Amino acid sequence: EVQLVESGGGLVQAGGSLRLSCEVFGITFDEYALGWFRQAPGKEREGVSCFSRSDGSTYYADSVKGRFTISSDSAKNTIYLQMNRLQPEDTAVYYCAAAHRLNGRAMGILGLYYALTSWGKGILVTVSS
Repeated sequence: EVQLVESGGGLVQAGGSLRLSCEVFGITFDEYALGWFRQAPGKEREGVSCFSRSDGSTYYADSVKGRFTISSDSAKNTIYLQMNRLQPEDTAVYYCAAAHRLNGRAMGILGLYYALTSWGKGILVTVSS
């Protein structure tokens, strides 16, 4: 069973930084794409950043390119999302996800609709102006 446990959310002022962590259980990293999605109040969930270690494929939403960086530590079974220069529009619940047999780019685009995507419970990030 795939389990994803997010941590690191909270309240930050605009222009600040946060790092989200997601500990992943029950998968073999090379068989999955891993990443982050978010859902802002009143909006649909969207892909933020995803990657696949097997082929190095990565995805970043246009709105976070140059500000957010996804990384992983396979020894700790953990992925991270470093978020810099945060803006109020980044306020959302952030979800860690794992998609079996997708690459990072496909996960970012299609992961919401893919039957083999597993989800964490989500963690709130609030950016104050």
